[in-house]
Amino acid sequence: MSRVVANTITGPANARSRRTRIALLDSARAILESGGFPALTMAAVADHAGVTRRAVYLHFTDRAELTTCLFDHISAVEDLAASLARVWAAPEAGAALERWAEHLARYHPRIRAIDLASAQAADIDSDAHAHRQQVAADQQAACRRLALWLAGDDRLAAPWTPDTVADLLWALMSSDMLTRLLHSRKWSTSRYAENITLVLQRTFLADKPQH
Repeated sequence: MSRVVANTITGPANARSRRTRIALLDSARAILESGGFPALTMAAVADHAGVTRRAVYLHFTDRAELTTCLFDHISAVEDLAASLARVWAAPEAGAALERWAEHLARYHPRIRAIDLASAQAADIDSDAHAHRQQVAADQQAACRRLALWLAGDDRLAAPWTPDTVADLLWALMSSDMLTRLLHSRKWSTSRYAENITLVLQRTFLADKPQH
């Protein structure tokens, strides 16, 4: 999450092929969001995009590769970098915790379907598994950056350490939790942001030191 993971497969050089590839990725996203990973087949993507199955296979070897490339595509389309930049632009660590919660509420609902599909693809394909491991490493690095900021500002509540805070921040990014609260319990994204902010600040944040 701290950066967009670049796929090792180079995108097409000519404009027409790039347009086709984007159309295929957009179609795959629509299928995932409406029917989940079981609905995502190369034939379904071809039909949705209005191309032949051969055209899909010219761009993606299989469903696992398609899912991996889609994760990176959505990260770019939804501007992950800009969403995270708001966190790092906070004036101090306490405010950064609030902006982190806002980032989770703003960005993660948009990628929930592909995150769940990515997890399923990782179970059946070694390249998809490696890609997911890299995404997890980036997420953990961002969580650790925030935890170290709290410690550096002397705002880390006892008995927490940067390592335990980073681990819990990462665990709270789970798509399962997002699904339960936003879909099962029908929370709005604003309510989600407000309540996650309360949890983070009241759990990890110490009072400002007196000078």
